[in-house]
Amino acid sequence: MRVDCFDFALPQERIALRPASPRDAARMLVVRADRLEDRIVSALPALLRPGDMLVFNDTRVIPAQLEGRRGDASVGATLHKREGPREWRAFVRNARRVRIGDRIDFGAGVHAVAVEKGQDGTLLLAFEGSEPVEILLERAGRMPLPPYIAGRRPADARDAEDYQTMFAREEGAVAAPTAALHFTPRLVEALDAAGILRETLTLHVGAGTFLPVKAEDVADHRMHAEWGRITAASAARLNAVRAAGGRIVAVGTTSLRLLESAADEAGTVRPFEGDTAIFITPGYRFRVIGGLLTNFHLPRSTLFMLVSALMGLERMQQAYAHAIEAGYRFYSYGDATLLLPDG
Repeated sequence: MRVDCFDFALPQERIALRPASPRDAARMLVVRADRLEDRIVSALPALLRPGDMLVFNDTRVIPAQLEGRRGDASVGATLHKREGPREWRAFVRNARRVRIGDRIDFGAGVHAVAVEKGQDGTLLLAFEGSEPVEILLERAGRMPLPPYIAGRRPADARDAEDYQTMFAREEGAVAAPTAALHFTPRLVEALDAAGILRETLTLHVGAGTFLPVKAEDVADHRMHAEWGRITAASAARLNAVRAAGGRIVAVGTTSLRLLESAADEAGTVRPFEGDTAIFITPGYRFRVIGGLLTNFHLPRSTLFMLVSALMGLERMQQAYAHAIEAGYRFYSYGDATLLLPDG
């Protein structure tokens, strides 16, 4: 299938530069097989059924954007995936000026040595010193806003809070699981009162989520791996919901990808800890999830391919055309879609 099948024109003014306030006041396009419905996120309890379960990603975004120097050369690094106690794979700007063994000075007393160049274009960095790398990043790093926001305004103090979800616990992501940015304590209380269940898992989102698909054919694209975990207790609760007839509704594509990675052919969720590079495109048979709450995604992106696999490409093209015409706000700080394939 050609990648340009997933293209669409998006006016720049549709890209949100700040989240809605309050967060649950964001608009939400409900997409079903037979109709579209304009709602707001705070209406979610009325759109789900008692016994359904929302699944959140509790990863926490770290200040993973670094600016440094290797000699006279300016070098930028966006951390992507942890490989050890002091080692991180990173996408590096001006990487041609960095050789294996070179020492990069990121300022604030933070240094890293280039250890290895990966086939995926990343550079493995080993941070010097004895302090935990998280402390080093707090000193020298910046919040890694997506390029479509960072290219239009600098990150500021507001982003340190705006770009974290209320469920953020486990440090390690370099991008937020943005669908969960819409949730507030008030909305969670309303969901509890409506009998909607909640579960959390962990997938540390990598910087590869922002990379464009350069291949012409979908089959030729390779995903970057991300680390995730579903505990045995969580898997048992997820399976119990499905056994009782409830739907598993993933909050965000990160939750969905981990759930589908952990499921067997029969749809049973198994405990999981490790890397996943699952790539979901039209034709994929979903094993676990019965719905998805997600934001609006980039043209030609792996995430637009994923939602097209769930709802059908033609249906998602119709939904996105409606959203653009109706003034919905797109991407990480934008509005939401609730995808319900069974109605």
